[in-house]
Amino acid sequence: MTRMLTIGAAQLGPIARTESRASAVARMIALLEKAAARGCRLVVFPELALTTFFPRWYEAELSAVDGWYEAEMPNADTQPLFDAAKRLGVGFYLGYAELTVEDGATHRYNTAILVDETGAIIGKYRKVHLPGHREDEPWRAFQHLEKRYFETGNLGFGAFKGFDGVMGMALCNDRRWPETYRVLALQGAEVMMLGYNTPMHYPPVPQHDHLQGFHNHLCMQAGAYQNGMWVVAVAKAGYEEGCELLGQSCIIAPTGEIVAMAGSQGDELITYDCDLDRTKEIKEHIFNFALHREPEAYRLITATKGPIPPA
Repeated sequence: MTRMLTIGAAQLGPIARTESRASAVARMIALLEKAAARGCRLVVFPELALTTFFPRWYEAELSAVDGWYEAEMPNADTQPLFDAAKRLGVGFYLGYAELTVEDGATHRYNTAILVDETGAIIGKYRKVHLPGHREDEPWRAFQHLEKRYFETGNLGFGAFKGFDGVMGMALCNDRRWPETYRVLALQGAEVMMLGYNTPMHYPPVPQHDHLQGFHNHLCMQAGAYQNGMWVVAVAKAGYEEGCELLGQSCIIAPTGEIVAMAGSQGDELITYDCDLDRTKEIKEHIFNFALHREPEAYRLITATKGPIPPA
């Protein structure tokens, strides 16, 4: 008997700076309803799905950007999405900017949550690999100030039981780092969900612009195969506030094959019947960790942050 999980990747088109959260949520509910009609039990939405990608603008004071964050989840604007999930019996992954007070100090994270079919939050992840820069760099066509507006996630890469399997979460730039997949796989993750906002233009290395789509899929296909997991990657796509964002939302099988991909730059739902037991094809054979891994040989991975050339 197989464990079949029909998953929807719910790509969003651009969200304007003036678009309300209520409007974005309404768009997501429409995709959730379409997913339910197609038999999905789980829908994956993009990173920072409630607002425009605000780190593209520099503000001297952090308080000036606080309006882009959510202080609680769910809240008045997002409760309708949770209600729809419960009504439809469809869970979801959602990326958003989180503002929280812990031990008397204010913290800001790029966050994702996993919500089950009853509308209950069963997992939270805070982005670990923050790209971009901290200070104003006016030479850029647009800023990428994630290091200014977010702290490094402090929850690690957690795996969560749900949807008859083991689920993992990541966000955008995390997909480029092999450690993301491996740490999740070492906890038995069978599905990795990931939302992204990826500009087509990369100011520091513009000669790579034409490779954005290739690199997007390259790292995720390798991560899926080398760790025996399904990868569901979902974009905020299209031309948003002067910045062209990559689409190509996709679902990748544990063999590394792309089995479904979006064909537009707007709101679009793609779905696939993911057999969670197919992960065994990789986990029990080619990449059987217990049989083939040699952790003693990998100590440099956690012992040092940067490269150490030979003497």
